[in-house]
Amino acid sequence: MALGSDFRRLWAAYAASEIGTGIGFGALPLVAILVLEVPAWQVSLLATMSGLAAAAVAVPAGPWVEFRRKRPVMVGADLARALALFSVPVALWFGVLGYGQLSLVAAIQAAAAIVFAAASGAHLKALVAPGDRATATGRMEATFWTAYSAGPPIGGALTSWVGVGWTVTVDAVSFLLSAAGVRSLRGPEPEPPRREPGAGRWAEIGAGWRYVFAHRDLRALFLNAQLFGSGMMAASPLLAVLMLDELDFPAWQYGIGWGIPCLGGVLGALALAPLTRRFGQRRVLLWSGVWRAVWLCLLAFMPAGLPGLLLMIVVETFALFATGVFNPAFAAYRMEQTEDRYMTRVISAWSISSRICQPVGIALGGLLAALTDVRTALAICGLAVAASVVLLPWRHGNPGRRLPCTPEPGSMDGHRTS
Repeated sequence: MALGSDFRRLWAAYAASEIGTGIGFGALPLVAILVLEVPAWQVSLLATMSGLAAAAVAVPAGPWVEFRRKRPVMVGADLARALALFSVPVALWFGVLGYGQLSLVAAIQAAAAIVFAAASGAHLKALVAPGDRATATGRMEATFWTAYSAGPPIGGALTSWVGVGWTVTVDAVSFLLSAAGVRSLRGPEPEPPRREPGAGRWAEIGAGWRYVFAHRDLRALFLNAQLFGSGMMAASPLLAVLMLDELDFPAWQYGIGWGIPCLGGVLGALALAPLTRRFGQRRVLLWSGVWRAVWLCLLAFMPAGLPGLLLMIVVETFALFATGVFNPAFAAYRMEQTEDRYMTRVISAWSISSRICQPVGIALGGLLAALTDVRTALAICGLAVAASVVLLPWRHGNPGRRLPCTPEPGSMDGHRTS
């Protein structure tokens, strides 16, 4: 299956930004911990407030992106992220960086990520033929995990040798490269969908959520994603505090602990096609959803030194292998089940909900750590992640009608079959 030159250019742009983001993985929390020396609850608050602020900005952005050409939106989101990140090393250079600026940068990053994901997801669907979508999403997923295999160790070494400001700078440059890659796409972009006659502003904003909740399997996957993502994101700053503060791991070991397991994600993405051929799409989606969720609790018992580092590598490798299978399988399934004229708003609704639920989870994780200790809070996060498997779409049969918000003229059931 040939994916075309424009897909390859988009893939290269994606690879550039993900390599930079992998190198800068956790850079803003590292700035908070290592430079500003804030306590654990403020590290959690950084992600909480930035996520909520980003969601508030992105709520009206879904319809705005839906009815516009996607490439200029993607370029603008990349440039916004680059400029925000460049402000951090500049402020460090002049000695004026504060927690408020760091929070603003994190909010801009999060809001631009929502907008970019919504635009790029819809554009990828238009760019790739239906039969090639699983291959395309699998390649994107393998690239993501490859970048996160190499990036965090490089970022950890860079932070140890020359300081976290340079790590943030590399991340900023990667977004400039991504913007240039998107600008290099040569084929004409498809016309965006037209607004529905008589649809009000709030109806357009809520269309993505209504679409998801009218579809049984998408609804189940949506609820699963919110609980799983909230637990994982709540655990992330707690794990950073546990490793860097309480167990005194150096930054380069912290990077290795995240980087090496990402090879599991690469292997998972590459395994998707043969697993699907042997077991079928639905079984692969369900059981990879289970396998990715059952490991986090073990990290609450991490010891210091080499045994702790090895435990993290083994646990994360198993979890990320399953994630590498699950993510592209889910992305292709969501494309198949979502009409073109709702694609951006469905992705936006998904991302905005995550940006609201995950900060709530992070805040609860920080509160648990303050009331108990970091290990107890991390164990509770692990239990929440494991509980997310109950919300997977276990029911067999027809997933239900995909109802748009406004029936099309002449349509008997109110939706177009895709």
